Amino acid sequence: MTRLVVLASTSPFRRELLARLRLPFETVAPQTDEAALTDEAPAATARRLAEAKARAVAQIYPDALIIGSDQVAAQGNHRFGKPGRRENAIAQLRLMRGKEVVFHTGLCLLNAAANRAQVCCVDTHVGFRDLTDAEIEAYLDQEDALNCAGSAKSEGLGISLLAYLRGDDPNALVGLPLIALCDMLRAEGVRLP
Repeated sequence: MTRLVVLASTSPFRRELLARLRLPFETVAPQTDEAALTDEAPAATARRLAEAKARAVAQIYPDALIIGSDQVAAQGNHRFGKPGRRENAIAQLRLMRGKEVVFHTGLCLLNAAANRAQVCCVDTHVGFRDLTDAEIEAYLDQEDALNCAGSAKSEGLGISLLAYLRGDDPNALVGLPLIALCDMLRAEGVRLP
């Protein structure tokens, strides 16, 4: 019997990444509060929210394998969310220029029928070039990065803002760590090449 796979996200980036595995899947918007808890570390927030998203969707799909993911970008104690507006993106990129930002990508695969969750966090260390204000403005003139944590869309022109990327899975930075997800899916009996 083939298990239904559900992506607890409406992110076009995550949907595109999951499609690379050539598994049939559905997408559902999880109804979760994405606020960080008081004194919660960024990686802990990413893991908790990934699982919360999967569990929220389990109420609709009680027999499915549900994938939840969340990303928190941080430099020290400062977190960088989705800017939403150009002014916020400019401010974020100014704060990040010349610094390293860690993108914590939480991942959960929930076997809803067994109430069994596999949860991990895949970190990507991103070094930003010492960007000028003109470079920041030119980038935002050409790239719609207002719905990307940290305002840097690495799969697009945002790669030009970076000095380096360090991590175990380049897909994690885009929003879905496929290497870890493949291991999780195999552990649940899903056949992958």
